[in-house]
Amino acid sequence: MPRPRRDDWSPVTRAVPPWLAHALRAQRGPVPWSAVARGALGGGPLLLAAVLAGRPTLGVVAAIGAMFAGINDRPGSRRASVGRIGGPALAGAAGLVVGTYAGDHVPAVLLTLLLTGLGLVAGGISALGPVGSSVGTQLLVGAAVGAGMPLPEPGWQRALAFLAGAAWLLLLRLALPTPGSLAKDSRSGFRSDSRLSSRLAFRFDGERDAVAGVYDAVAALLDAAGTESALARRAALTAALDHAQDALAGPRLRRYASSAAERRLHAQYAAALPLAEAATALAWAGDPVPARAAEGPRRLATAVRGDTPTGQLPAPSRTVPALRALDDALLRAAEAFDRGDGDDLHSRVRSRTAALRTVLGARGREYGTRVALCFGVSAALAQALHHTRWYGQHEHWYWLPATAVFLVKPDLGPLASRVLSRAAGTVLGALLFAGFAAVLPRPEGLVALVAVSGALIPVAARHFAAQTAVVTVLVLALVMAGGEPQASVGRIGETLLACAVVLVAGHLPLPGQRGGAAIRARLAEAAGAAQAYLDHVLGAPDDRATRWALRREAYRTLAEARTAIALASAELPPLARHAHGTDETAATLELLVDTITACAVHLDDTGHLDPHHIRHLTELTARVRARGDAVVRLTPGHARAVR
Repeated sequence: MPRPRRDDWSPVTRAVPPWLAHALRAQRGPVPWSAVARGALGGGPLLLAAVLAGRPTLGVVAAIGAMFAGINDRPGSRRASVGRIGGPALAGAAGLVVGTYAGDHVPAVLLTLLLTGLGLVAGGISALGPVGSSVGTQLLVGAAVGAGMPLPEPGWQRALAFLAGAAWLLLLRLALPTPGSLAKDSRSGFRSDSRLSSRLAFRFDGERDAVAGVYDAVAALLDAAGTESALARRAALTAALDHAQDALAGPRLRRYASSAAERRLHAQYAAALPLAEAATALAWAGDPVPARAAEGPRRLATAVRGDTPTGQLPAPSRTVPALRALDDALLRAAEAFDRGDGDDLHSRVRSRTAALRTVLGARGREYGTRVALCFGVSAALAQALHHTRWYGQHEHWYWLPATAVFLVKPDLGPLASRVLSRAAGTVLGALLFAGFAAVLPRPEGLVALVAVSGALIPVAARHFAAQTAVVTVLVLALVMAGGEPQASVGRIGETLLACAVVLVAGHLPLPGQRGGAAIRARLAEAAGAAQAYLDHVLGAPDDRATRWALRREAYRTLAEARTAIALASAELPPLARHAHGTDETAATLELLVDTITACAVHLDDTGHLDPHHIRHLTELTARVRARGDAVVRLTPGHARAVR
């Protein structure tokens, strides 16, 4: 999912291997003070309330739920946060119930098999995307904690406490305004005298910023037309559109937009789609665009952010079809802003059948098998060490399999980089906690440490090692608050063992799995979306709403494929070799979708394609077929359509 903040990577010398370079990088950006405040108000107060009520172990579970919710509390709209936090929380609660009852009633061997099977299911679910990855992760961590953390409460009470912790942080996310959102509304002078408007201002602040970001990205692409940075600006526009679409398309109580402010945002987003289409066509042509052309989208971005009227928009010249399309789109945008009534986001909702195909397909099978192997082996080792009393008086054996889950998580960077960062972060966090535990009073010092750690999670999320260090301190403080002795040394040993397990298992060839199958599946999905877009543009060019939805799907699947390829290319050589050449296929598909967009704009203006467009379509489809990773075809029906 794109982030609303800009992530700039620190420079790393080219001589460093990609997996190590990734481990040395850290994200940059402003401190998310609102998330820091929510983190401080999350697990710490819950633990304090439970300690005062004489139920510290329930407070530990609730604080763990708040901790996971804080990890998933990413920048974006409130609506998107409901699914991003709520879905994984429900999975974690289910894992706690299953793990608790299995740990109490199932022998060690059967328990290991059960956890391995659960890893297979959770790994397949993780292939659905970032939220699916969080769902799978919390399901497995919940199962490991339920089975390996002996607590006096039954499983259903643990699950309710976990959900209460996550619900508390989600409530903070929904109730507290983003800093500056109310101030922006008071400066706008547009319906700012209404208390209802003020409430809606902070309610939709994430959505408003996301939609305004689309117009800014359109302006940046127009500025870059005819330069070497045009391709990167087009990719940034795709990311902005993806982010805005996700921000507006989250769960709601009713099927349609429920307020005038929400309908206005939907109309403003929809008005950006033809602008993005025209800007892409202009960038594809490769000729510089007059600076005046970008002024209109910039003024629209300002109007969205301030919730103000658009005012007069400068009209670009109408010398070529794409500039005429841009001018027409600006006029329609001005009308849409004034009318402020819309609901269609022009997005394709994936069916349950499509989701099931992803889970059971190449991506789900490959990742599910890898997760099941790592989780199952780690659980078996943990139980073996536990039953041979290697832990001594420490009965909590969940750390090893839970660590393996985070290490094999697909969206945290290359495997070797994750292992290195996890090991370094755990050692640092355990040593820090050992120092704190020696001087802090109990339990008030531990409660304060939990609150401070929760506040640091949003900042530490910029690097996996830093996040690991903060989470290690937080979890060790929770375990000690629940009555366990200090266990820093044991946690370091378990983490290093989990790192070894995942590093070996993550590079083993899987039986029945062809290397790089997940990447090829993503490329095939992207090619299928490009084919559907091409068929529609050349077959039913007048249906613009469907065209915009198909265009969005084509660019989104391509962006996902690009991300997966970049991740695979940065792995160690045994895994990275499977990604060789796939980046060129993705680049060709992107050029093809850009060309289809230019064709759509030209067809709108002239009703036919010129030889320049037809030649590019023919060459690019042939190049895609020649690479063999994906197929897009021009059919005889297409040839008749463009005559």
